Amino acid sequence: MIFCTKCIKLQRKDDNNSDIFTSPYLILTSLLICNAGLMIVDHIHFQYNGFLFGLLLLSITRLYEGRNIEGALWFAALLNFKHIYLYVAPAYFVYLLRCYCFKSDGVAAKISWRTFSFTRIIMLGFVVISVFCLSFGPFMLMDQLPQVLSRLFPFKRGLCHAYWAPNFYALYNVVDKAATLFCKKYNLLNISDRGSAMMTGGLVQEFQHTVLPSISPLVTLILTGLSILPAVLHLWVYPKGPKSFLRCLILCGFGSYMFAWHVHEKAILIITIPFSLLVLDKKRDAQLFLILSTVAHYSLFPLIFTKAETVIKICMVLLYTVYSFYSVGNIYRIPWTLTQLPLCSTIETLYLLGIVPLEIYNSIINPGLGLDQRLPFIPLMLTSVYCAIGIMYCWIKFYILTFQEKMPKSHRE
Repeated sequence: MIFCTKCIKLQRKDDNNSDIFTSPYLILTSLLICNAGLMIVDHIHFQYNGFLFGLLLLSITRLYEGRNIEGALWFAALLNFKHIYLYVAPAYFVYLLRCYCFKSDGVAAKISWRTFSFTRIIMLGFVVISVFCLSFGPFMLMDQLPQVLSRLFPFKRGLCHAYWAPNFYALYNVVDKAATLFCKKYNLLNISDRGSAMMTGGLVQEFQHTVLPSISPLVTLILTGLSILPAVLHLWVYPKGPKSFLRCLILCGFGSYMFAWHVHEKAILIITIPFSLLVLDKKRDAQLFLILSTVAHYSLFPLIFTKAETVIKICMVLLYTVYSFYSVGNIYRIPWTLTQLPLCSTIETLYLLGIVPLEIYNSIINPGLGLDQRLPFIPLMLTSVYCAIGIMYCWIKFYILTFQEKMPKSHRE
């Protein structure tokens, strides 16, 4: 209910167009409420993220309205509901510090420390700390805080989930597998089967890479920090209001998804749902949203692996994808062509259409040849690697678009 309420409130009252295929704000509302990835995760995979994303949208909306304390309150509550939203916490920290604790217009590139407000940072700290005290206070009183923290950060589960999330480590793993096979064939290294077998065994546990260096939690922390550092620095130097915050939030989600420890494939929704809010701003952002949402939703297919639900998940994602391309194409008046999807280049179109033969192989050819018994991880690996390429492409291109944004002329001095 919270999620749907916030989606509906995004529609402007002065938008009299009631056509869900042409009204920009009805299109945005529909893209959020009918998000195929959320449908798969919440209503088939049996997890509950809708109200959490409702809180995230509520927090973002409050920041857009200039109600920063309320935005911080809702995000603090969200963080205590599910700690995975730590992925985007740096964006909140930098934005609130830069645009709320400093009494400036939130746009100028230069700041004066004389404008720093101790009153505001005390108010902000009080609100956030109060939420955390209410959440963790009972565990502290019962001396159970170490137990809670050990469950929040289970580093012994390994670098990747049983199904590799389509991120940098999926590509890293497949390169290690290919190098292992090559070295075995030509007897280049004395390779133990232990590391390579565990990586694709479908178990949630630690494993060692065979040829490439194994990655520790500390390395993932460093890589994650480095991946989001340019985004938060850009937000600090060029804080062009809430839209800059939203772009930084998405980039923090991207960086964490790409490089964090033991990322679940479901975490892609932390990127795609906020990204929906940019569809109405710029054509290039809308283009990336269409590519990202298509790939991201397909990457969730392995979560629903029973044959009875295959048709359901395919139809659900297909309908959402067709609606997205058609309606967003209407916003920017980009027609369909035989060689290109709306807003996409020929190469991007070919990449997205490549999902079709991939799914045909995974659902029909692989089990038809009996390979699902001998090599059950092959469809998962193909899906993960193929989607990782598209998601990484969107991440890099969105970073480039964000850094190409220029300051208004009056603030470039």
